[in-house]
Amino acid sequence: MSQTKTDNAKIFKAFCDENRLTILELLSTGEKCACVLLEKLTVGQPTLSHHMKILVESGLVNARREGKWMYYSISSDGCMTAAALFKKFTNILETKTVGCC
Repeated sequence: MSQTKTDNAKIFKAFCDENRLTILELLSTGEKCACVLLEKLTVGQPTLSHHMKILVESGLVNARREGKWMYYSISSDGCMTAAALFKKFTNILETKTVGCC
């Protein structure tokens, strides 16, 4: 499936906040309950929910409910999509830099 510019913007938006970067770092060691993330961050539950919504909508993070808690993990597919997107833009920049001289 082809990514739209809106989809691509969601991926970049996910990386544009210190709290979301911290969350991704925490999730890099495995699935975490929202309660664990709350303990590690200096944000309240509504703010965590906001950040998690952005991360899940970007495709970088998976979410699943178990009882009253949400559990989050890094999405392999989302990471591959983000890596391909970064590579695409990097290749464009490299081509233009080389071609201008």
